[in-house]
Amino acid sequence: MRLDKYLKVTRLIKRRTVANEACDAGRVQINGKPAKASVDVKVGDKITINFGNKDVNVEVLDVQETIHKEDVTNLYRYI
Repeated sequence: MRLDKYLKVTRLIKRRTVANEACDAGRVQINGKPAKASVDVKVGDKITINFGNKDVNVEVLDVQETIHKEDVTNLYRYI
């Protein structure tokens, strides 16, 4: 699954266009490397998102196209 879509599905970023812009600005990294929005996300990847003065670090546990809002926390784990 594309990185921008994964961020939207997991609700780490609310909209896919905002996720795409964050990737283009270099604020999203996968496994320590800056990532484009088109990068494939795999189980075990570590994603870092820079929100201004705060960094969010998560590990990918599962990848699904659609999921209910209550089950989103099963897709990633905060590091």
